[in-house]
Amino acid sequence: MGILNLTPDSFSDGGKFNTEKSALEQTHKMLTEGAEIIDIGPQSTRPHAEFLSAEEEINRIGSMISLIKREFPEVLISLDTFYAETVRFGFNEGIDIINDISGGHYDDKMFDTAAETKLPYILMHVNPSYETMHDKIKFADIVLSINQYFSEKTNELLNKGVKDIILDPGFGFGKTVEDQMKMIDEVKYFGFGKFPLLIGISRKSFIYKPLGKSALDINEETQKLHLKVLQQGAKILRVHDVAEAKKTVDLFMSKRV
Repeated sequence: MGILNLTPDSFSDGGKFNTEKSALEQTHKMLTEGAEIIDIGPQSTRPHAEFLSAEEEINRIGSMISLIKREFPEVLISLDTFYAETVRFGFNEGIDIINDISGGHYDDKMFDTAAETKLPYILMHVNPSYETMHDKIKFADIVLSINQYFSEKTNELLNKGVKDIILDPGFGFGKTVEDQMKMIDEVKYFGFGKFPLLIGISRKSFIYKPLGKSALDINEETQKLHLKVLQQGAKILRVHDVAEAKKTVDLFMSKRV
């Protein structure tokens, strides 16, 4: 899954791809490098980012989804939003997957909308409000806590009729460095083996800050962690650097044969 931020303020690539021309060029680049899903994000969720309404998200997206679908009809598009209204707009424009960082916390219509559209839904673990999204919580047992959350939320989604659920343990959102390294070590325990697992660690601070590096200078370390989570059953990698991640996937697949 290649990341396409339509934002002026994302932490590592804000403003680079928020015109139609640059977004189409970046989509083409990522698809050429091996991406199969393009994750479109109209709103940054980094700490202290500008907060947008659903209407502002929709205005920012504009005709981007339909343009990408027309130019690259084979691509799967996920829409990174926590608003049901933005999902409905995206559904009418042709999105294939809902990527909700809020787990339905920030919009009480989200789960019903996911059920109505029948789109696959990415369920992420996160703190229960937008304001506390990045507050660091020290969990007694991070993996157990996330699985309890997943259990409650997947039951709610299934009861509403959402059939296709993908789990994202929420790296980079309100978790200590130590807990996130434990999560990496214990990825195989997430999700009870029932649901596909998405891992999004690309350019995350729990990797680069302890090393005294920048977000753009940790490719080697990130790919080692990508390989580690793939070996434990992760199915989707959400990444900025598609070509490097594809090499890791190819290495993993070659060792499985």
